[in-house]
Amino acid sequence: MRKEIFIGFIVGLLATAVGFYVYTSLALEGSFKEVLQSIKQKGLLGQVISLGAIPNLIAFFVFIKKRQDYRARGVLMATFLIAILVLISQFL
Repeated sequence: MRKEIFIGFIVGLLATAVGFYVYTSLALEGSFKEVLQSIKQKGLLGQVISLGAIPNLIAFFVFIKKRQDYRARGVLMATFLIAILVLISQFL
């Protein structure tokens, strides 16, 4: 059971990372490093990370559809962790 939750958690984190990279590559111009610096300077890091978390929705529903509830729970936990980190970053 814990292994399945951990796998879902890792999938959630990887889906967010991939979503973040895809969004910054497609929506914004420049190299990844330049785009990241621009996002930090404008104070939009939380919003862009939140957009990057959209693939978690897909992963969650795929796991639910396959009846892998513990993996879906792990994805949900990763999404909550990301939301908390975004919330904290908005106040710092």
